[in-house]
Amino acid sequence: MPFPAKTPGTPKAQVVVFGSGNFGSCLADHLGDSQHDVYMWSRQAQLVSHFNLHHRNKSYLKGHVFSTNVKAFGPELPDADSLRNKDVLLFAVPTQGLREFLEKLRPSLNCDNLPLLIFVNKGIEISTHALTLEIITDTLGADAAKASTFISGPSFADEIMRRQPTSVSVASLSHEKAQAAADIFHKPWFRCYTGNDPIGLELAGALKNVYAIAAGMSDGLGFENNTRAMLITRGLSEMTCIATAYGASPLTFLGLAGVGDLFLTCSSPTSRNYTVGLRLGQGEKLPDIINTLGSVAEGVSTAKGVKKIIEEMKIDAPIANEVYSVLHEGHSASDAVQRLLLLPPSRELVLPKGSGPYAQRLLRKLGIEESPKE
Repeated sequence: MPFPAKTPGTPKAQVVVFGSGNFGSCLADHLGDSQHDVYMWSRQAQLVSHFNLHHRNKSYLKGHVFSTNVKAFGPELPDADSLRNKDVLLFAVPTQGLREFLEKLRPSLNCDNLPLLIFVNKGIEISTHALTLEIITDTLGADAAKASTFISGPSFADEIMRRQPTSVSVASLSHEKAQAAADIFHKPWFRCYTGNDPIGLELAGALKNVYAIAAGMSDGLGFENNTRAMLITRGLSEMTCIATAYGASPLTFLGLAGVGDLFLTCSSPTSRNYTVGLRLGQGEKLPDIINTLGSVAEGVSTAKGVKKIIEEMKIDAPIANEVYSVLHEGHSASDAVQRLLLLPPSRELVLPKGSGPYAQRLLRKLGIEESPKE
């Protein structure tokens, strides 16, 4: 598919990408191909040396030759001098390790004059049930969190690498920062749309993985299109209710980070979370699936955080509850489906009134009285 030879954009930026997995690597390549100078950090010394010699990632996206504008470094974290003149820090670090990572990186950061901070991880911290916005607040401070940007949407890494047209949501409590991040990334094949609801965007990116496991289980049990459509739609309803109680805008879930990412993850066999569900539905045991999957399926851990949140906020989310029961209580997928099908009829969508304790805690830390909702 032809694209315009030239597109409007910002001047060349100095970008550090923390994380060399599938998504971090593909975004580093996209930014390098967009003529930015990119430095990709990896905790694996062998990956760093191999990448700089061959322009290939030996662990992920192995068949791709990366832009020569991308250079790898690590496993040591950069010092303050190395980061002083960088324009963008992009974090593609798994959510469960992000708090520790930011704590280690903080001595190298000038929190009074930070580069543009962009986060692309998805998930809820298991030990605290915190979103990334709260983890940033705890580690770098409220001002850093309010200036941070978050990117999410239907965006498989291998398709980005092949320049398949892709669109994402870019959200921040600062419109200026959201626009700056969008300008850095935006190309005809990678279109960015800005918003001011990072809480909703984060929750959408985390929650959709739980419902992708449900969709996979349905397919693994032999159910077909009607059932998948039902699960996606009812999953979207549950996600919207959970997020509204958390303090997000329900409108966020009508966008790319919500229904867009949910549809992609629930309907593609290349989705890791869908694959976990599919194999569970076919009768495999979770430990065997995890040991042979080859990469992290965030929905497995996120289901624990979601379970706690919906219990404390008293949200009716039967699909999320049943996914948890299969993943962490040893129930079978077939029994979970039967329990769902035997539920009585109910209203299709009833949004909670007011924000729950998690939103209130986060907003107090940020010094914000009310969550911004579009």
